[in-house]
Amino acid sequence: MKATLTSKGQITIPIEIRRRLGLKPGQQLDFDKDAPFLKAVKVVDEGAWEKARGIGKKRLAAASTKDWLDETRGHVELPPTRRGE
Repeated sequence: MKATLTSKGQITIPIEIRRRLGLKPGQQLDFDKDAPFLKAVKVVDEGAWEKARGIGKKRLAAASTKDWLDETRGHVELPPTRRGE
């Protein structure tokens, strides 16, 4: 796949690549200036992650993972497991 760099230093990332990487309009990319090739990674909003992660702590602070899953998705009866297999 080819893309052309404009005189302003801009490039259009082909749609197939954007879809595969889940890139959306407004998405920020971080370029690795030390890589021997063009390397960019999506910027992750750490604040949004911490905010989402904190929801479970507030709602089910002393709950186990199983309790938290049961609360969020409903109880799921799992088949018994056999030891030694």
